[in-house]
Formats: sequence, C-alpha cells, structure tokens
Amino acid sequence: MNRPLRHIAVFCGALVLALLARATWVQFVQADELANDPHNRRVKIEAFSYPRGNIIVGGQPITGSVATSGDFKYKRTYKDGPMYAPVTGFASQAQGTTFLEGIYNKVLSGKDDRLALKRAKDILTGEKPRGGDVITTIDPKAQKAAYKGLTDLNAKGAVVALDPRNGKVLALASTPSYDPSVFAGISNSESRKFKALDDDKTKPLSNRALRETFAPGSTFKILTAAAALEHGVVSDIDDPSGAPAPYQLPLSTTKIGNDVAGAPCDKASLKTGMQWSCNNVFLDTALKVGKDKMRETAEKFGFNSDVYDKDFGDLLATKSLYPDKLDKPQTALTGMGQGSLTSTPMQMAMVAAGLANDGKLMMPHIVDEVRGSDLSTIEKFEPKMMSQAVSADTAKKVQQMMEYTVEKGTADKAKIDGVTVGGKTGTAQHGANVNDERPYAWFVSYAKQSDGSSPVAVAVFVDPKDMDIPRSEIAGGKLGGPIAKQVMQAVLGK
Repeated sequence: MNRPLRHIAVFCGALVLALLARATWVQFVQADELANDPHNRRVKIEAFSYPRGNIIVGGQPITGSVATSGDFKYKRTYKDGPMYAPVTGFASQAQGTTFLEGIYNKVLSGKDDRLALKRAKDILTGEKPRGGDVITTIDPKAQKAAYKGLTDLNAKGAVVALDPRNGKVLALASTPSYDPSVFAGISNSESRKFKALDDDKTKPLSNRALRETFAPGSTFKILTAAAALEHGVVSDIDDPSGAPAPYQLPLSTTKIGNDVAGAPCDKASLKTGMQWSCNNVFLDTALKVGKDKMRETAEKFGFNSDVYDKDFGDLLATKSLYPDKLDKPQTALTGMGQGSLTSTPMQMAMVAAGLANDGKLMMPHIVDEVRGSDLSTIEKFEPKMMSQAVSADTAKKVQQMMEYTVEKGTADKAKIDGVTVGGKTGTAQHGANVNDERPYAWFVSYAKQSDGSSPVAVAVFVDPKDMDIPRSEIAGGKLGGPIAKQVMQAVLGK
C-alpha cells in the first residue's frame, strides 16, 4: 500500500474509532441524562402514555388520570384540588411537577428502579403499565377543617397539624390556593391559566405552610419559656419576674407595652406572663437567657436547619431563622417573637409538637408508605426522632402554662369540652418600620388524651392584609384560635 492510501486508511480508522467511542459514551454514560432531559419529547410522550399512580389520603385517591387526544394520552386530575394542592403539588404536561408529584415522580410514573420487575411482567403479560401509589399521613377531616377555616376567613394563611408522637403531618393547608387540574395539560388555554396564577399578586402557587417565613410573634414565647427553664434562668414558673411594664429595651429609650388592657403584667411570673401574653416578662426573660442559649434551644427545635429528612425524602421547608449576631435589644425582642426572627408555620407546629411530646421532637413526614401498582409495599416509613429539644420536666412546665393560658387566659378560643388543651396566641408586627403593615395573627396549640399523650399539635398563621376587618380585630386568639380548635376536634373525633 502506498503512503497516501495508508494515511487515508489510518485517518478513516481513527474516525471509526471516534464514532464508536462517542456512541459508547452516549449509550452508557449520557443515557440517563438524555432520557430524563425535560426537552426530550419522546420521553414525555412515553411518560404520559399510561395512567399515573395516585396520591392517597385516608385510603382514597385524591388524584387520577384521564384519557386525552394528541401525543400525550393521559393527563392528571385532582379531587378537591385547591384543598390538597399544598400536599400534592402539581403534575402538568407543560409545567412539570412539584412537591409530592415531583419528589415521588419516578414512583408515580412507574420509572422507579424498584418497580422494574413489575414493568418486565407487564411487558410479558401485555398488561397496561401504571405507576405506583404514594400513601400520605394526611387526615382528611383535619385537612378539610384547616382549609375551610382559612377560606371562611377569606384570608391568606396556612395551617399545619402534626402528630407529636411520631411526626406525621395530619394537615397542610395554604390559602389562597389553586386547582392543579386547570393546567394539567399542554393546551394554550391551560398555559394561560398557569400564567395567570403565576402572575397573581396573592401568590396562590406559593406553599405558605412550608416555603414562606414570617415573624412568629408571641407564639414564640413558649420557646422562650422553655429556654429559660432548660437553662436554669427560671426554676419556679410562679415566681415574680421583676420585669417592669412597660419594658424599656436595653441601650434604648424605646418602651414596649402590652396588648391586653388591664392585664397584671408588671413584674408578673412566667405563668401569668404566658396567661396574658405579657411582652415585658418575655423580653426580660430572653435577655437573661442570652442570645447564645436562646439560639441553642431554638436550633434544637429545628430553627436554622432545613426541615428535610434525606431518609424519608418527602418534606422540605424553608429555614426558620434565629439570627446569629444580635445585640441586647435584638435579643430581648426575640423573646416575644419579633426583631429579625422568622419562622414557617411548619416550624411553629414543630415547637408546639415537641413541647406536647415531653420535649421529644419527631421528624415531620407526610408520606407513610410507597406502593407498587400491585399494592406491594416498596417503602414503609417509621417514626424518627429529630432531637430531645428540652427535658421532659421543662416541657411539662411549659405545658402547664399553655394549658392555663387556654383555661384562664388569652387562648380560651381553643377550649374543647372534656379535653385538655394547651395553646398560645400571637400577633406579629412587621413592615419596614415594624408597624407599617397590618399584623400577622398566629395560634399554636395541642390537645391531650386521657393518658397524657398528645395526638395533635397545630399552628395557624393568618395574614389579614386583604381582610375587611378593623386592625383592632386582628389577634391570634380571634382569628387563629377557632381554626386550631376545629382541626383538633377533627383529629380527636369530637
């Protein structure tokens, strides 16, 4: 072979080797990436070619699939879509997936590796494939009570209910909400509906229970009390605090008063301070505990951490923040849930649940079980302890104060006949100059059974910005207390 032909042969051989190498790389290295690329239309066509698995609440599916015309044969449907949207998220042919629809997308679409045997069997038998199911911990009666309570107020808000004993999420509501069914397809009209929701200033697509943080106001006083007792700053909840009312912030001329006219707040004990939500008592208490020990206690309840369990993989909430750098006035303000302190409704539900469970904080989770389409169990979730946030003795003393606050104080709207209930109200100022905006209304509570255990703890958040009520009517007890009571009654069957 002459030299030119030899060079051409070598060059052609190199090209063939390069082609083989590239084909191997695409087939074995990039295969998964290309197969899961959202722009791969063939993958999307295949994904919507059969019914999606369902999300289950109380033994019944709250999702479904309906046949359509066009390349995408099935699209998602939802039962009571707006009520359950914060739980399900959405699965849209055009907009993708969110929350449980997204986190468990592989299971619901039947692509999870653990369903491979079932897929192979379907191919051999010719049976139409279908995704697996996600069984939630949601109590349908509690969810209905939470959603109805918020919508009856016609307010922006959120409700989270937990089972303190195991961390199960019993209710997760957010308003205003949306119906995921209206944009489940790929038509132009459905895309316009999604855009209208996305552009809506009331943010119906936002999950206020998990993804937004707010000043928690006086509901945080239960954590301030726990920190004081845990660190020995207070030993007897009936001892006078010595905190004057009104209370002058340290290094400042600012004096902070109290909200309940005529309440015996001057130098009041921790118990009386909780009963009447005395700001002076908790400003002074937080200052005595100090920023580091206050932060330490807050972090044991979940502050400054993502509420996310990688083993469960089913719940992600925005961090609630107890700030790192605080001066004395700022430290005092955190004692009453103000200043630069922020919390999600989920986080405050966790605080109430941890105290109700004798200081033991369980990891919140919203999925109980994952099943194949043949009803076989793929994954079963067990309760997992997050931390011993405070001692049982500390928790019981805070319970005593919270129960007294329901029985003879500002949280009386949560009373349930024949049931021991603990609660705390909260009204949180906010805005560029603190009082610029209408205050948030909060309420946290728990209910006990006859054996002393608590099957439900609730956090209610209401943003009354667009509500047609006078500012004087905005209070956690008035707006949040009745909702918390209804949710607890739903769980207890009262």
